[in-house]
Amino acid sequence: MTLRIHALFHTDYEDLSFIKQWANSHHHMMNISRSYDDCSLPEQDHFDWLIVMGGPMSVHDEEKYPWLIAEKHFIRQAIDAGKTVIGICLGAQLIAHCLGANVQPSGVKEIGWLPIRLTPKGQSHPLLQDLPKQDFTVFHFHGDGFDCPKGASIIASTEAWENQGFIYQTSQHKALGTWIMGWQCHFEVTKESLAKMIVNGSDAIQSGLKSYPETVQSAAEIITLGDKYIEENNARLAAILNRMANSG
Repeated sequence: MTLRIHALFHTDYEDLSFIKQWANSHHHMMNISRSYDDCSLPEQDHFDWLIVMGGPMSVHDEEKYPWLIAEKHFIRQAIDAGKTVIGICLGAQLIAHCLGANVQPSGVKEIGWLPIRLTPKGQSHPLLQDLPKQDFTVFHFHGDGFDCPKGASIIASTEAWENQGFIYQTSQHKALGTWIMGWQCHFEVTKESLAKMIVNGSDAIQSGLKSYPETVQSAAEIITLGDKYIEENNARLAAILNRMANSG
């Protein structure tokens, strides 16, 4: 089945990275909207999956970024329509917020290649059977965190913040074989997109190194570790997306 996938971007340096590679390899159709650029959002019947990407803003920054209001409404519509909705970093926070969960600063910055572990519910979840049962390393770039949305399952945690990912299905989603999923981490980064994130997030990295040296890495260390971890994390994302695509 060919999927129609729509992605929401929040910055001009945004990149679908490995997600685009995966979609192209399976001949899925990809379109994007840049919410911050006053572009129009598609009608709900024009896409099957919605992917909400990351960004440096908070879900609460509606006064500074008024386009967040329309985007939140759009995400809620997609959820109510039974679409598969996937969130990455800010995207996960936006989905959690739209589901009524509290989103707030976690009290720590996590920036770099840091360990994560699946919760017992994550380990047993059918979509995550290709992920390691023990700690594994992923790329983080976040300071806000979400509470668990009502009815959802927390699927991963770190030492710094226990809610690193969630999966959720309404009765409608179960009937359609669709999912709502959010991850704080970035399985999707490639060498090219990682470099863009580091350049554009250099101020956050520098301030984070001073305030949170145990959970923030230097740009040089991030690049070096990326060579070690990117390929296996892309493979993990492909496995998750394949299971999601085949669950309908």
